[in-house]
Amino acid sequence: MLFTTGSFLLAYLPITWMGFFLLGRFSHGAAAAWLFLASVFFYSYWMPLLTLLLVASMSVNFLLGRRISDALQGTGSVRARAWMVAGIVFNLGLLAYFKYANFLVDNLNAALGFDWHLGRIVLPIGISFYTFTQIAFLVDAYEGKVREVNPVHYGLFVTYFPHLVAGPVLHHKQMMPQFADASIYRPRVENIVCGLVVLALGLFKKVVLADGVAPYADAVFSPAVPSAVLTTGEAWLGAVAYTLQLYFDFSGYSDMAVGLSLLFNVRLPYNFNSPYQARNISDFWRRWHISLSTFLRDYLYIPLGGNRGGPVRRYANLATTMLLGGLWHGASWSFVIWGGLHGLYLMVNHGFRAALGEALRSRLERVWLYGWCSWALTLLAVVVAWVYFRAETLAGAHRILLAMAGWNMPPVAEASHLWNAGLNPSTGVLWCVVLAAAALFLRNSNHIGQNLAIRVMKPSVFRAVIAGAALAAVAMTLLVNATRSSVSAFIYFNF
Repeated sequence: MLFTTGSFLLAYLPITWMGFFLLGRFSHGAAAAWLFLASVFFYSYWMPLLTLLLVASMSVNFLLGRRISDALQGTGSVRARAWMVAGIVFNLGLLAYFKYANFLVDNLNAALGFDWHLGRIVLPIGISFYTFTQIAFLVDAYEGKVREVNPVHYGLFVTYFPHLVAGPVLHHKQMMPQFADASIYRPRVENIVCGLVVLALGLFKKVVLADGVAPYADAVFSPAVPSAVLTTGEAWLGAVAYTLQLYFDFSGYSDMAVGLSLLFNVRLPYNFNSPYQARNISDFWRRWHISLSTFLRDYLYIPLGGNRGGPVRRYANLATTMLLGGLWHGASWSFVIWGGLHGLYLMVNHGFRAALGEALRSRLERVWLYGWCSWALTLLAVVVAWVYFRAETLAGAHRILLAMAGWNMPPVAEASHLWNAGLNPSTGVLWCVVLAAAALFLRNSNHIGQNLAIRVMKPSVFRAVIAGAALAAVAMTLLVNATRSSVSAFIYFNF
């Protein structure tokens, strides 16, 4: 069940919303239980059998969290640490089996000439997100930051449907204290209006913008003839189209998660903040998939030693963190290279900043040309890395990168790959120009939502008009999506 479908918007969402607030009038516990069960149903709509895995994972982690908290209540800090380590091993073991077992066996077969076969293991949707969410819970429990004794509340924390399958990676303290507030169980008009507006923005980004430019990326990265030779223009068009498709696809999902959650009076943390406006690669990672970046920093980079131990150790920690971050996205050498490239980018960025020194860097950052060049170089590095992220094979990525560099140019007579796919390159360029302008110059949904929240606090004609316009926009976007022959999933559902 996708956020963009009629079954979700016209059936699941209104039923879940009405049930939550109707039950909330009589029992807060019953309302929380209803939302938990509705979220489990939301997940089971895709994978009924693998819902058992999700429930088993939650059950084990809840019990481990109790063990950790109980040990800390006494004098068992060593025992609490042992339970935490056991929990991390359990979670990473599940993730490793379902996500990486085939990858490991395939590579061992290729390297050592073995003929091992596991059979194709089905990747459960959202396993990376709910695994990291629960690892963060166990670590936070060990550090004494959280204690959860209610299994329904814990289940709701993990399965809450707006974030379950594609993030953000939540901390218990970010969400569950909100359910202790009695006012959350009463509909609030200002949150409904803001939620509908942000939901409509997200739907538009996904259905109209991301899916609109997607054919130009797909034609280049997934050609009907794998050996097709691309022109430099076609390769760049495909790479930029994917760069923008991914931006509006993930930004759209993040908006929808925030908007849907606001309908229930729950505020999710922002997970996306105009990353293509970043002027260096560190700033990019503070803006792109913010919850994952924070998780990798807090639970991997810092435990590895962070920037302690000198620059060599710091760069090694950066490289390790980004390599594992790349592998988290998928069991493929393409993702490893993507993560490795970003690790290299971060090392170069930190090294360059250190070489400049604080005083010179501060002066340069006030120079317009320096800022523009920094932005352009950062975006170029990101686009190049996205080629590996999107390509189905390393050979395919290299083919596109060589074409982007102007090598292996085909004769003019053969330069018709996009035309053969039924696409007009000029239209593709127009798509990219319009979407790039929106990503680089328009205010993002976070700012729009924050400003709107202030203006709709009190009843007014403006609030009514905005609510009506948002509902109309949701309906129109749903209609557009319904007219298509197939419905595209969010890109991050694959991770």
